[in-house]
Amino acid sequence: MTALPTATGAAPVAGADHGTPAADARRDRVDVHHHYTAPEWIDWAERNGVVRREKLPPWTRWSLDDALALMDGAGVRTSVLTVAMLGRLQEPKARKESAHVALRAAGDLVREHPDRFAFYAPVFLDSPELSLWSIRHGLDELGAVGVSARTSVRGVYLGHPSQDAILAELNERSAVISTHPMEVPGGDADLEGVPPFLCDFLMDTTRAALSLIVNGTLDRYPNLTFILPHGGGFLPYIASRLEVFGHHLSPPVEPARVRDCLHRFYYDTAGPMSPSATPSLLAAVGPERILFGSDWPPTPAALVTGVTAPAFDQDPALDGEQRRRINRDNAHRLLPALAAAATGSV
Repeated sequence: MTALPTATGAAPVAGADHGTPAADARRDRVDVHHHYTAPEWIDWAERNGVVRREKLPPWTRWSLDDALALMDGAGVRTSVLTVAMLGRLQEPKARKESAHVALRAAGDLVREHPDRFAFYAPVFLDSPELSLWSIRHGLDELGAVGVSARTSVRGVYLGHPSQDAILAELNERSAVISTHPMEVPGGDADLEGVPPFLCDFLMDTTRAALSLIVNGTLDRYPNLTFILPHGGGFLPYIASRLEVFGHHLSPPVEPARVRDCLHRFYYDTAGPMSPSATPSLLAAVGPERILFGSDWPPTPAALVTGVTAPAFDQDPALDGEQRRRINRDNAHRLLPALAAAATGSV
């Protein structure tokens, strides 16, 4: 098999040029971290005065052609979409209509391209009623493979008891919950000259994971599976620190429970992974809990194909078997509908 080119035109990847399973997986990746702002939703939002198209950030200009070009360039067979909706709608009727438009667009896209796309139905941490509707409409009627949730909303983190109605419903379904930061502490907490996605997003993800641990969410809802973006933020790096100082948490967390909780999460590679970061993640959770993630389009296509994917493919901390698991097998095990779609058995 001809290996995928890197940014410099070089092809070899550790483990992929010796007939290992990783060679196939590099052209059959599953990307669990793909942001989708539906063009249909942009049209609706502009008509209703929610957004002005020309004021939106570049990453909201999603198109099918651009998405497929990115996926083909990065060797991605299937992308799982996080359905994005911008603006700060609070009026319940408008908020539900907004979600309905975005979900319908995602469902239509997957129906037209079942082997290339899947999607998560959004849940809203501050609205159990809207979340329950989105869960039932998205999973039961439109075929979503899981749900997506922010790590926090207005300072309330995922796992807070106020979300129990949402989490209980998802637990009954043994749902996969893909998480992502969006709002981070502002005002005096900002660091001038440093965009929030650089480090604040990672801290928000770490805080959400700790919230799920200290609030007992992982114990009360054992059927839930959470995907942490960006390599889990700082969580793998502070794993030993958390074990040593877990007795300072409220309630206290014993070292053995810390280790168990770390292995209850999945972690995507949209850090991106690197020779400096990968060993910490592998030591904390092992290769069977890691999933490939591009973070496109907020991460530009040139970076995904020229930096993120090649850095993963050439990471010396990974062997061919580990790459295959991360590229494809772990996602197919976690989200069986993706494997069925890839083989045409749905």
